[in-house]
Amino acid sequence: MLKTITSMSDQLYSYMVDSWSRETDVMRELRQETSALEMSAMQISSDQAQFMAFLVKLIDARNIIEIGTFTGYSALAMALATHDECKITCCDVSEEWTSMGKRYWDKAGISHKIELKLAPAVDSLKQLLSEKKRCFDFAFIDADKANYDNYYEACLALVRPGGIIAIDNVFWGGSVVDEAQQDEDTQAIRNLNKKLKSDERIDLSIVPIGDGLTLAMKR
Repeated sequence: MLKTITSMSDQLYSYMVDSWSRETDVMRELRQETSALEMSAMQISSDQAQFMAFLVKLIDARNIIEIGTFTGYSALAMALATHDECKITCCDVSEEWTSMGKRYWDKAGISHKIELKLAPAVDSLKQLLSEKKRCFDFAFIDADKANYDNYYEACLALVRPGGIIAIDNVFWGGSVVDEAQQDEDTQAIRNLNKKLKSDERIDLSIVPIGDGLTLAMKR
């Protein structure tokens, strides 16, 4: 099989970020503060945030759901890119991490766009399914991997036809192709990747950005 993806050296990656990045000062401050955390690797990169902001603006998203908010960087990027009346529903379990995001949402003047649900995402999704079925334009899944399939099915029900579900970490640091890796998270991602390939309810693409980002458009 012909490999057509250019190898991304550190030098080339720095060139890409320097040449195309439009990260705002507030976004940069949040990213830098998050980088000091022990779990900082959970934050998406600035280039992925810019790509997602581009996507939500492209489809004129007015209603977004995010599963896994961490310190609020991706929510901030999407909120800055969308109309003032856009609503972003963020689902997370950590008050500590999301409180950091709240400070920067306030600083950027977009906190009125964001509704934070502090509860297990499965429970929040069940509640939303009973209230707002098929009303979201865009969904971003970036939470505990063992529940990825549950999150995907719920988001597929919540997203309107033509809406997009973005699923993060589908390469899982390369573990998906390492047969020695048989832990629950790795197997969950492998199983979902395999499922999506033949799922006729969606149109499918994969973007080799960050740790791999799957895009599923609901038919």
